[in-house]
Amino acid sequence: MRSSKTIQMLLATALVLGLGIILIVWAVPYLARTFSPVRSAEQVGYDSSTVRAEVIEIIEEGQITLGGQAQTFQVFLARVVEGDYLGQIIEVDYGLRQVRPEGADVRLGEQVLLSIGQRPDGEQVAFFIDFIRSGSLLQLFLVFVLISVLIGGWKGFRGLIGIAFSLGVIIFFILPQILDGKDPVLVVLAGSFIFLSVSLYLVYGWNLKTHSAVLGILISLVITGGLAVFFVGFTRLTGFGDENTMFLVQMVDKPIDLRGLLLGGMIIGALGVLDDLVISQASAVFELHGVNPDLKLSYLYKRAMNIGRDHVAATVNTLVLAYTGAALPMLLLFSLSDQNLGLVINMGYISEEIVRTLVGSIGLFASVPITTGLACLAAVHADRLGKFRAFFGPENSSGSHSHGH
Repeated sequence: MRSSKTIQMLLATALVLGLGIILIVWAVPYLARTFSPVRSAEQVGYDSSTVRAEVIEIIEEGQITLGGQAQTFQVFLARVVEGDYLGQIIEVDYGLRQVRPEGADVRLGEQVLLSIGQRPDGEQVAFFIDFIRSGSLLQLFLVFVLISVLIGGWKGFRGLIGIAFSLGVIIFFILPQILDGKDPVLVVLAGSFIFLSVSLYLVYGWNLKTHSAVLGILISLVITGGLAVFFVGFTRLTGFGDENTMFLVQMVDKPIDLRGLLLGGMIIGALGVLDDLVISQASAVFELHGVNPDLKLSYLYKRAMNIGRDHVAATVNTLVLAYTGAALPMLLLFSLSDQNLGLVINMGYISEEIVRTLVGSIGLFASVPITTGLACLAAVHADRLGKFRAFFGPENSSGSHSHGH
């Protein structure tokens, strides 16, 4: 019986993998080509002169020296598939007059972005702008979904729904409220607590472990928000460190609190890691309690905190390295320019990243003892809830319920 169930499970897994590969390799690119909307020149990305075009012929390839560096160039024909130049075939040079990366050749049959215009003498010219990546990104997303479901099972599927809900709250609640002139900090705190709470209950169920995690997140969010408010004021940050804020100020009708926007960004930036730490600590507590329900509160807290200290140390290190990796090109520029370190860290956008990293890390440190304490209280003293005990659900998603003696 067991062997037949194993064979059935392997066959089902192979079927899912096969269907997933077919969907990723063939169906998605086909649907993307078939149902890709035709947009006018005023609606395409970048600017009104940027259009999609399909490479239909490679005319010439070779090497050229540009700016003292040898690089590959290509001359190709492309058919415009949208905009005012729809259907026209135009010749494009890629690398003859512009620096281009090695190994990024255009391929026959692929779609690219071109900027098309006319010279004063009326001659039509086109320049290569970028590659079309939407199909590749969609395939990568489907691989992510497939792996999440195969490895995480039903819980992985619920996690994907939670991600979709979180993005929905950010796009349809947080962003419109901020653009409407509301306080970014209050909007982000409210929206973040909503989507994190719903996501946690959706993935981990209605139980004491999730209740402890949600309450721990709420307290940690308030602490992180308070720290961000204090240290943004303490370091005299204005919110103008990011050049995107300049464009934002010019594009919106209502005034936006840029300092509040910076604060909201710091809170959201810490949420993903905060979610991981909090649920991991609550899970560790209830697993330890499930193994030995006779553990006293202080001993359970001590053992769980040993796990939490290891986790938070590795997490903060990951957080710092992630920010450093994202800023690596900028750090290389500073190294080449040989600027004074004291002046570099005084720059607005550098100071913002430093404050963002440190405030987020402090919030993460605070979340560990808070969530561990709440989970320990819930695990050890669950029976003191009396007639309300059944309302709060089991101890964790497995449905186990232990009693202390």
